[in-house]
Amino acid sequence: MRVLLVEDDADLASWLTQALMGRGFQVDWAEDGRMAELRITSEDFDVILLDLGLPALSGTDLLARLKSRRNDTPVLVMTARDSLAQRVALLRDGADDFMGKPFAIEELEVRIQALIRRSHGRARGIYGCGPLQFDQASQRFTMSGQPLALSPREQAVLRLLIQKQGDPLSKQQIVDRLVSMESDLNPDAVEVIVHRLRKKLGEGRVQIVTLRGVGYLLEAEDEG
Repeated sequence: MRVLLVEDDADLASWLTQALMGRGFQVDWAEDGRMAELRITSEDFDVILLDLGLPALSGTDLLARLKSRRNDTPVLVMTARDSLAQRVALLRDGADDFMGKPFAIEELEVRIQALIRRSHGRARGIYGCGPLQFDQASQRFTMSGQPLALSPREQAVLRLLIQKQGDPLSKQQIVDRLVSMESDLNPDAVEVIVHRLRKKLGEGRVQIVTLRGVGYLLEAEDEG
């Protein structure tokens, strides 16, 4: 798995490079935005770790350029910005995930692996969790091949859960990611939507699990 680390702090970049290489990643380092842009246009990476405060070309501008060119390499933004408005802005600008500095390398590793798994499914436009499938092209869920009837809000929440499979989402994270399409959505409403989804998924092999103090996780039961 090949990672492009875009970070102008040489000490932090060195630490991250060594830590990720020790966990089996191939890490390339770009110390400014323009260097990163050149590498991204000429080379293939599985994920981009992007700092925002870069010289030459800011991380925000680099992200905007990547998305305008329809580059679908997953981007995880490393940022000290932690307000709700700033996090929402990052997602609207095209970031796939973000981590606040400072962070634990163990969490970063899990986030990178989750992004890569999701990007492989996204390339095909099909997301699956056991017998549950979501076809991005048709925007349709099926369960064991049969259409699953969902309200727009139920579909939006279940889509997030299946696209973020393996990565728990809190109620507030779900609100943050859907704020642009559901301005009146709130954590209490998310709880109600999850309750309805559990009923529609039934007692089958796909469940929305609550991880206490963490959030919701979509998972399929093991066969056998």
